[in-house]
Amino acid sequence: MLTHKQLRYFVDIVDAGSFSLAAERLFIAQSALSRQIKEMERHLQVPLLERDARHLEMTPAGRSLYGDARRILAALESAAIGARHAQRGIEGTVQLLHSSSVPLTHGLLECLKKHAQRHPGVSIEVSQRASEYQAMDIEQGNADIGLAREPVLRRYPGVQQSPLFSESLVVAVPATHALAGRERVAIAELRDEPFVATPHLERGGLSHRVAELCRAQGYHPRSAQVRSRKWSQLALVQAGFGIAIVPESMGRMAPEGVKPLALDGDDVSTTVLVLWRAEDASRLAQDLVASLRAV
Repeated sequence: MLTHKQLRYFVDIVDAGSFSLAAERLFIAQSALSRQIKEMERHLQVPLLERDARHLEMTPAGRSLYGDARRILAALESAAIGARHAQRGIEGTVQLLHSSSVPLTHGLLECLKKHAQRHPGVSIEVSQRASEYQAMDIEQGNADIGLAREPVLRRYPGVQQSPLFSESLVVAVPATHALAGRERVAIAELRDEPFVATPHLERGGLSHRVAELCRAQGYHPRSAQVRSRKWSQLALVQAGFGIAIVPESMGRMAPEGVKPLALDGDDVSTTVLVLWRAEDASRLAQDLVASLRAV
């Protein structure tokens, strides 16, 4: 039988991309990791990894085992947490993901607070995850609920989604920018501006939505020299590297030195989705989804 330790080592090696880096992260000898993988391959009678001096790649058997190993490890961790919570009188834990473009605004925090008050035995663990990966994590059992920006391009049959709310998009510019004195601008006027978060139609979420709006005006956004897809993009705007089109909720949280401007247009908006498992969601997850949708 494969052991928990072997599965953990195998997943860590794949995630690290090399035996040496995984050994450093795990604080064990590289030779010990190699022995564990060889023992797994001997037991399963299939090769799991192909490697040379510079490259590490999973075999078809390795890819199959990797997905199953992540689900098994997540289930074991969930079981351990559940046992500890049961001892302390806690019903369980809900894993909630949100993308960096869905900040925990006052409204969402109030919803979580009221839900926690109604369900004192339930804990909610919040983590940040890009919109395009949330559905995969939920499908694989690594999370229960996601808050993502529309659209989610890669759909999974076991994951359901529903719109929560829509909000306007704004453009964040440095306070010293020529447009900073304006109250409103048109997306067409941003044609020659460098974007600190380069939009892509191949990505889901906010990136896809912004690229879609710019394409409708006949151009593809120009990339700034320094870029970020995360919350730090507002810091790059503040430093003068370029501009960013962000949801109004992010614009309200912009740091000093950043001016959010309204965008002209009838449909310059973005929608937040809630994602959850369609059939086998836990009662705790279903309750939280119901609370979010009610708000």
